[in-house]
Amino acid sequence: MSDQRNLIVAIVLSVVIILGFQFLYEAPRLREQQAAKQAQETAQQDAATRPVPTQEQGQGQGQAAAPAGSGAVPAAGGGGAAAPTDRAAAIEATPRLRIDNGRLHGSLSLKGGRIDDVTLADYHATIDPASPEIELLNPVGAPDPYFAEFGWVPGDGATAVPGEDALWKAEGDGGTLKADAPVTLAWDNGQGLAFQKRIGLDRNYMFEVERSVTNNTGEPVTLYPYSLVSRWGTPHTSGYYILHEGPIGAIDGKLNEVDYKDLVEDKKIEAKTTGGWLGFTDKYWLASLVPPQDGQRTATFRETGTAAAPRYQVDYLGAPLTVAPGETASVTDHFFAGAKEVDKLDAYSESLNIPLFDRAVDFGWFYFLTKPMFHVLDFFYRLVGNYGIAILLLTLCVKLVFFPLANKSYRAMSQMKKLQPEMTRIREQTDDKAKMQQEMMALYKREKVNPMSGCLPIVVQIPVFFSLYKVLFVSIEMRHAPFYGWIHDLSAPDPTSVFNLFGLIPFTPPHFLMIGVWPLLMGFTMWLQQRLNPQPADPTQAKVMSFLPVMFTFLFATFPAGLVIYWTWNNTLSIIQQRVIMWRMGVKPG
Repeated sequence: MSDQRNLIVAIVLSVVIILGFQFLYEAPRLREQQAAKQAQETAQQDAATRPVPTQEQGQGQGQAAAPAGSGAVPAAGGGGAAAPTDRAAAIEATPRLRIDNGRLHGSLSLKGGRIDDVTLADYHATIDPASPEIELLNPVGAPDPYFAEFGWVPGDGATAVPGEDALWKAEGDGGTLKADAPVTLAWDNGQGLAFQKRIGLDRNYMFEVERSVTNNTGEPVTLYPYSLVSRWGTPHTSGYYILHEGPIGAIDGKLNEVDYKDLVEDKKIEAKTTGGWLGFTDKYWLASLVPPQDGQRTATFRETGTAAAPRYQVDYLGAPLTVAPGETASVTDHFFAGAKEVDKLDAYSESLNIPLFDRAVDFGWFYFLTKPMFHVLDFFYRLVGNYGIAILLLTLCVKLVFFPLANKSYRAMSQMKKLQPEMTRIREQTDDKAKMQQEMMALYKREKVNPMSGCLPIVVQIPVFFSLYKVLFVSIEMRHAPFYGWIHDLSAPDPTSVFNLFGLIPFTPPHFLMIGVWPLLMGFTMWLQQRLNPQPADPTQAKVMSFLPVMFTFLFATFPAGLVIYWTWNNTLSIIQQRVIMWRMGVKPG
């Protein structure tokens, strides 16, 4: 075994991880930035397709089955395409009730009774707090319509129910939908059925929609409750392999993630479920239906429209409700529309008994490690008020956890460095490679040195590195989180560059030359740590290793600043630890 094998293994592991991150995450991010500059120019067509009850869904629990062929609902939108227009103009085109709970702004449309205008008061398009609020939901007629709808499908296919053109009336003085101040909408079909929607909103992102129908006719009426979220046009996604953006839901206790392109091919994915949730997830935002958790219903992902203007929808169709004459029947759903804040998702999961709701945040395969790491970071943030400092404190904790292992590894590397003159003598005096290997192994055994132990510090950091990357990448808490100085967003790369003297020269370098202060510091600490390790006797290996800090500096320059700060600080702590061990063992650094 070569005495340098541990170094080669360490190099290979590092290069594989870093190049993998570059290929899988950073390259798609550049494509996303380019795509974001182009406005989506797809024509908008019909409104959402409503779920349709089947013969099978009408059976069970002593309720009447829907007649075969019933439930055909005409497509919304008046049969024609809605011309894309300005968002504000689309909002003004219909009567509305205002939404304002402090965290959500917008309005709900009295035409169709849709929740279709929601912006996030605490989140802005850029780091500038004066920039526009994030627009989550959009009405029909605006570019990229995105809305939620709650209604009824008639069991006989003939009973008049409120559709997309139904003009609901706000009971009382209407007013504004505020936190803990619900509004009630009413609509009468003129044939003896009175419909109501009572829409409430908490102090964060959860709507409660209670629908009721009163039967004032002389015959029982069977209706199917449905809820849907419709999204027109394929949204721009980050394109990262590690991040899911698109239709998502928990169906019978299992997380289902569907890609937009797969849904275009499959057209429809349907399953029976008890409870769960269903919606669309973006990197930081979520719009999700949350039905009652105690009854079975049909959950569907579907795509309609044309190749030029696809339309995506998630919906639930509930079991039929038969309303006797003079009686009232109701059903209550919840609808989440907001930012994927981990503590809020956890709270809703507990209070409403929603399974896997926190998995809307894509913590990935290492969920068992990534989410606890987020909570540790968040704990430190609440103590110090800065996520950058929280990252430094988390690094200290990681170093303490792995201290015994790293200590043993650094001792072995120091012993290897101490033995380097003897190893060089063996190479120079022995031409037979087999004999040289035997003498090397004998030397390791006599001095009780494990040449592979030097790889351990890198190996144990790989899952931590990956998990922290995920936390920085997917957690909205890191979005626009500042550090100090020029780092205003820990989730974005260091904005400075050595090639314009860090802003002193009025020149914007190309992306691959954006080598900021923190990547340079990371490269320097890597070079310094390399000087403490045993150097390869082979000149070619030595040149390769000396080039690694430069290569890693360029690669890390595209990574989130928070990750570069973590790696730089981790290197610094490792240098201190290794230097103390070498001093105690009487080993001189290179």
